[in-house]
Amino acid sequence: MSFDPATLVYDANGLIPCIAQQEGTGEVLMMAWMNADAVARTLETGRVTYWSRSRQAFWVKGETSGHTQALVDLRVDCDRDCLLAVVRQEGPACHTNRRSCFYTSVTGETETELMSPMV
Repeated sequence: MSFDPATLVYDANGLIPCIAQQEGTGEVLMMAWMNADAVARTLETGRVTYWSRSRQAFWVKGETSGHTQALVDLRVDCDRDCLLAVVRQEGPACHTNRRSCFYTSVTGETETELMSPMV
């Protein structure tokens, strides 16, 4: 069965959330947005491409930082309104230079940083 990015459910801005997960470990690395063209580009190139809402432009992960995401598998959730990109991450995924964007734990009223920036 062939895949058509137009069959996904996008929000009012034409975007769909995409969670990046490390191949093999299942570690959740980050969440970013894609539009239909970003989905198509990701599938065509194998390099994960997001849509930057602030710049209104495509953003190929690692294009400037060198911290690339090679696509291993793109998965669609049951409602077709969220994507999971299983990736091979090179270097940190977060713009704060941490392995994952999810480095802060909240328990009760306490916030704790779980990881330091990579050196």
